[in-house]
Amino acid sequence: MDAPTSNLNPQATPFLPGIASLPSLPDAALTSTLDLLFEPSPQLHALTLPMLRTLSFGSYADLIATLRDQLLAMAAAVSGPHADPDARRPLHAILASHPRLGPAKPPTPHADHDGNEEEEEQLSAQSAAEQAQLRGGDHADARRLAALNDEYEAAFPGLRYVVFVNGRPRDVIMADMRRRIDRADPQAEEREAIQAMCDIAADRAAKLQKSSPEAGEHCASAPARV
Repeated sequence: MDAPTSNLNPQATPFLPGIASLPSLPDAALTSTLDLLFEPSPQLHALTLPMLRTLSFGSYADLIATLRDQLLAMAAAVSGPHADPDARRPLHAILASHPRLGPAKPPTPHADHDGNEEEEEQLSAQSAAEQAQLRGGDHADARRLAALNDEYEAAFPGLRYVVFVNGRPRDVIMADMRRRIDRADPQAEEREAIQAMCDIAADRAAKLQKSSPEAGEHCASAPARV
């Protein structure tokens, strides 16, 4: 798994530019926008920046839906019993950019499989708010959630459990994690993680647009995607 990249854009602020302005923005502004909606990921930047330069979108929801379709196509292209495991690594790196649910996993003292030193996981402001109820409370539940994270990552090497928490309590999330581990279907996990990542992004966009008059103003008048 690639080293965490949560410090790629330390100057990113919780503000979405107008959707119609995206094709004209510099790369740094586009990557900061992506980092607000998703989580910092150089692989996601590489996939999405060309799309933002060549397509117009009528809304952030339209942008997120288009990216979801690209990620699902990417997953389908590298699926199958004879697929090269290395071909899945860019997709897995994108999905693993989301932090673990619950208490962070302590950093290991060795390098990862790419030779990058493991770093302590840090939460974005959005992730911290989204899973605040999962990182406190009963210590026994926290240990069970950490153990489920370990079991999930052992069952699906290279992946991380991604879910749209949406205010649900810890026991509901742990039951869903158990279900997905027991299903034992890596391809289904990729699809479900992609959908969850995009559900999270859509929820973030809606919340950010409430505090971003420019984004709301442009979304109302932006042309449809071509």
